[in-house]
Amino acid sequence: MIEVIDVTKTYGKKDQTFTALKNITFTIPDGASVAIVGKSGSGKSTLMHAMSGLDRPQEGQVVIDGEDILKLNAKKVDEFRARKIGFIFQSFFVQANESVSDNVSLPLEIAGVARSERKQKIAAALSSVDLTEKVANKAKNLSGGQKQRLAVARAIVNEPQIIFADEPTGNLDSVTGQKVEDMLFSYNKEKGVTLVIVTHDADLAEKCDIQINVIDGEIASINKKGSN
Repeated sequence: MIEVIDVTKTYGKKDQTFTALKNITFTIPDGASVAIVGKSGSGKSTLMHAMSGLDRPQEGQVVIDGEDILKLNAKKVDEFRARKIGFIFQSFFVQANESVSDNVSLPLEIAGVARSERKQKIAAALSSVDLTEKVANKAKNLSGGQKQRLAVARAIVNEPQIIFADEPTGNLDSVTGQKVEDMLFSYNKEKGVTLVIVTHDADLAEKCDIQINVIDGEIASINKKGSN
């Protein structure tokens, strides 16, 4: 379970402050698929960064499995993310000059997974996104769709409990984007992994169990499938 409690995030100092998130509170049950939706500048990506420990809000709590990650020091947060969280971003963020295998290996190395275990985990992750034949290729030689599938493999290789995806299909054509969506939702259902997607795509958001609508740093509404 993810509990976000009275989270407030501001930028700037004194009279130049900007409040990006204002007293945000909600709960996400384990295994849910969640869309955080809103216009550009609404605070949806900032919210994802606060929830995942990529950014630290000034106030509030983010409790994951009973542990407030905002109370952890930077090293402990890094370790927590490596063990429990996978990330996928719109701009892929793959290491262009590294091989496909080395890109997927990175979260395992951060998490301290033994070298003897990595090869099997990497192979399984690449197989699940249909990139086995590209294992030795450099990431820079992949197409956009292949790079995003590589990002998915990297996100799932350590079998995280939570996947955060920030506009995961934003740079893809509709056909390739649909394939990536299918991969994410299949993984969510088959593994019981919590999936949190930041998006402005209404069609993608409607596929999720829960939609959290953000306007000007505040929760405008929370809609759940099957509820009025």
